[in-house]
Amino acid sequence: MSPALVLKFVMVSGIKKHVVTVIASMTIVLALPFLAVGAMGKEVLLFLSIAPSAQAAEVQGFYTGPPVSGNTYAWGNCTYWAFAQRLWASKPIPTSWGNANTWDDRARADGYAVDHTPQAGAVFQTDDGQWGHVAYVTEVKPDGSWTITEMNAPNLNVVTTRTFAASAAPHYTFIHGKKVSQ
Repeated sequence: MSPALVLKFVMVSGIKKHVVTVIASMTIVLALPFLAVGAMGKEVLLFLSIAPSAQAAEVQGFYTGPPVSGNTYAWGNCTYWAFAQRLWASKPIPTSWGNANTWDDRARADGYAVDHTPQAGAVFQTDDGQWGHVAYVTEVKPDGSWTITEMNAPNLNVVTTRTFAASAAPHYTFIHGKKVSQ
């Protein structure tokens, strides 16, 4: 059967509307992955465009792991990563603390110890920037310097580490575990 005959049959038999609907639906479905990648923003697209492969992007810090169960914070943001790190360390925190700039206040209200002393396993928090920033303290060295693992600094969904001098600690807030009642 020739394509022209099939086309004529479709046009004549009133199936035209259905064919158009199927084609439009397929176009949308095929476009969704491109729209999702585009929604990540120019900086992330640039970051991914210079990575030769998905594996190389992950080596450069782009998180390609599975979704974190129970994590309601926005994927790719610092809050997502800090929540995940605490969960994986068996020290879960609530999903109700909002943007990073409210974490210290909400942690205090929920009974968590909040101070200016870095400790491995604590959440690093600052109100700087429009939404603040949080990260997870991975290590405190004998000289008092401390290292964090963070996401979305500088790019969405990119995991990086930074080390701070001991003298920087008073400028930041650290959220520890729940206070023990006496």
